[in-house]
Amino acid sequence: MTQIFSDEGISVPVTVIEVEPSVVIQKKNVETDGYDALQLGYGRIKQRNVTKPIQGHFKKADKGFFRVLREFKVDPQSCELGQELNAEMFSPGDYVDVVGTTKGKGFAGVIKRHGFGGGRATHGSMFHRAPGSIGASADPSRVFKGTKLPGHMGYERKTVQNLLVWAVRPEINVILVRGAVPGGKNGFVLIKQAVKKGQ
Repeated sequence: MTQIFSDEGISVPVTVIEVEPSVVIQKKNVETDGYDALQLGYGRIKQRNVTKPIQGHFKKADKGFFRVLREFKVDPQSCELGQELNAEMFSPGDYVDVVGTTKGKGFAGVIKRHGFGGGRATHGSMFHRAPGSIGASADPSRVFKGTKLPGHMGYERKTVQNLLVWAVRPEINVILVRGAVPGGKNGFVLIKQAVKKGQ
């Protein structure tokens, strides 16, 4: 993330997202696959890092080999096989939804994971950061699903909606999105038209 200044001199927090050209690897249609979609490849890698069956799949488009494959349910006739889609697809003022994997925090207690208040900090309390009673007794003799307890925190697929595309820099394959996106630096995110504001 960084900040840029608007024409009025207001500081705007933005996330810089590299939009390396994505290549149309496969065009799916109702007749052969049961649905219409485009399969895109992103993140070029060397041939030796790809298994033989996937190499054959990539060679149909003959545009190299890719780390990430994703499908978008759109009209397959809108693009040609092997066509490259880059940052010029976006324009300032567009609203997008960004899907990514959040940062992993490891095993966390209820105070960090769920924001519990905890007990008294004074000595003799013996109740500081524990979850406390969870309400189960002889009936129902089990813990209800979804009960807020310690466990693995983060590393989840999250979608942030209605982010404004603030600026597009096609010469360096970069777009600037106002606000934060899920995940850490150098992570992969999926950008698509906003469901709520993109109509």
